[in-house]
Amino acid sequence: MNLEQARFNMIEQQIRPWDVSDADVLHLLSVVKREDFVPLAHKALAFVDMEIPLPGGQCMLAPRVEARMLQDLALHKHEIVLEVGAGSGYMAALLAHRARRVISLEINPELAALAHANLQKTGVHNAEVRQADGAAGLASEGPFDAILLSGSVGEVPHALLGQLKIGGRLVAIVGDEPMMQATVVTRSSQTDYRTTTPWDTVAQRLLNFPHPASFTF
Repeated sequence: MNLEQARFNMIEQQIRPWDVSDADVLHLLSVVKREDFVPLAHKALAFVDMEIPLPGGQCMLAPRVEARMLQDLALHKHEIVLEVGAGSGYMAALLAHRARRVISLEINPELAALAHANLQKTGVHNAEVRQADGAAGLASEGPFDAILLSGSVGEVPHALLGQLKIGGRLVAIVGDEPMMQATVVTRSSQTDYRTTTPWDTVAQRLLNFPHPASFTF
């Protein structure tokens, strides 16, 4: 398998056509080696347009979803980022290349260890993985410039939104199957938030997040 050709095809055939046009994001996807974060048993799938299985019944998001979320977060080099759902550490690595510091919370101990090992192995030293339930965020170290939920939720908890700086952004996939919405929330003042839902997708649920109460008739 020609890894560089497969990486090129992933970027040109999956990611760029999915409205990912940020040159910095596209370059980053060419230099951060996705295959280094894929479990050995699934290395051949590293560049395929699919979610890749991880230990504990979890998965890596599809490459085009990762890329689009990274673009929507619009990071700057001075910023501090909170990620919920470390997975294999790949998204934390991408975030770390665009930000000053990343804290990634992972509820599954096996995945937290895997993500930490992968980041160390690939020389990413400004991303820290902590084994913790990220549903409540990390108020003790906030507020953050950006928050990324690397999976889907029924709704975004207000506790997390309150951990954004003014001007900070949160990106999450919100809703229920068969169709969820990528949701970008920008904190415009102490009490106001601006929300956009620029694209649709489906992603695996993050654990322990609240779900909106359903109506009964």
